[in-house]
Amino acid sequence: MPALVLLGAQWGDEGKGKATDLLGGSVDYVVRYQGGNNAGHTVVVGDQKYALHLLPSGILSPGCTPVIGNGVVVDPAVLLSELSGLNERGVDTSKLLISGNAHLITPYNITVDKVTERFLGKRKIGTTGRGIGPTYADKINRTGIRVQDLFDESILHQKVEAALDFKNQVLAKLYNHRAVVAEQVVEEMLSYADQIKGYVADTTLLLNNAIDDGKVVLFEGGQGTLLDVDHGTYPFVTSSNPTAGGACTGAGVGPTKISRVIGILKAYTTRVGAGPFPTELFDADGEALRTIGGERGVTTGRDRRCGWFDAVIARYATRVNGLTDFFLTKLDVLTGWEQIPVCVAYEIDGKRVEELPYSQTDFHHAKPIYETLPGWSEDITKAKTFAELPKNAQAYVKALEEMSGAPISAIGVGPGRDETIQVNSFLD
Repeated sequence: MPALVLLGAQWGDEGKGKATDLLGGSVDYVVRYQGGNNAGHTVVVGDQKYALHLLPSGILSPGCTPVIGNGVVVDPAVLLSELSGLNERGVDTSKLLISGNAHLITPYNITVDKVTERFLGKRKIGTTGRGIGPTYADKINRTGIRVQDLFDESILHQKVEAALDFKNQVLAKLYNHRAVVAEQVVEEMLSYADQIKGYVADTTLLLNNAIDDGKVVLFEGGQGTLLDVDHGTYPFVTSSNPTAGGACTGAGVGPTKISRVIGILKAYTTRVGAGPFPTELFDADGEALRTIGGERGVTTGRDRRCGWFDAVIARYATRVNGLTDFFLTKLDVLTGWEQIPVCVAYEIDGKRVEELPYSQTDFHHAKPIYETLPGWSEDITKAKTFAELPKNAQAYVKALEEMSGAPISAIGVGPGRDETIQVNSFLD
């Protein structure tokens, strides 16, 4: 049985939660492999809507074991709050497993994130202010705090003091911010130890054994391809690798064990935060997409920037992730447009460019070249098969599939769990 990677093929917010939840009944493990509580998934089950920020979407599927891998950064307060909220709603969270090697977001990481972003002013990146970037920076600088450190007070104290020796100098002298007291940080972090300890496991060993035993393991990316720190629109990116390679390093599973890579595509394009966005709309169409699509960040609460579908980005996602399939979401949002533009290439310095430019300067100056496809007015939310879609909706999906370079194997026609057309099985 396969090990699958499921990730965003645009700038995030494509509907990964819905896709993960759709597969949850057939999957034994769902693994978050990067990011933190800067990501957000909305999953609709019946008349219940769940907003997940840190927890894997599989936590809503009975029989599925949700796993937070070593590549995730964990805010323990957010983790416990999210677990408590689900427990109050009757969701069983007891099967959750957390890698002991995952790094912890500390109070000083959040402080550094917020003061740095304020200091940048107009040059700010548009972070969520949740300490994600500074925590990954500590990890790379080898000054980070890991989940396992909660269970050795002496090591925890040494690591916090070592980290603050430098950070307090920066906070005081550069940002005119008061020093962070190490003892207070240690006390707060230790207060989470007993509540978290029961979830901690050697998740790398567990997941490799599960795959070897024929279990179905789904690796769930937290953000989109264009937010990848190596392959995204740098510097307007996240601080980790949502792309397929990140699943291997963020969960400790070798690439030869991955059998399928599924990219989630919205039927149009959105992004949150600053950075280039060639198809962004500033007119009534953009506002309509935002309103009809409910385009507000699950975690940030910020309105998403909206634009037409960008096939250049989709092709790029196919290439850097080795995508085998697409899951197209929110096709229903486009109902009612007589004509639907699709970006098929860019114009850069008077030249037509059909692949994503590697130059940041070129991408900032890219102008979309559109082809217009006929729209549809029929309600598609009740469609159960591809043949039940209006002819123009079928043609739109087929055109996007041809432009994007991988088959569209599932189509979201509404927000509900059952409002999905399965064209091909992801588990064959």
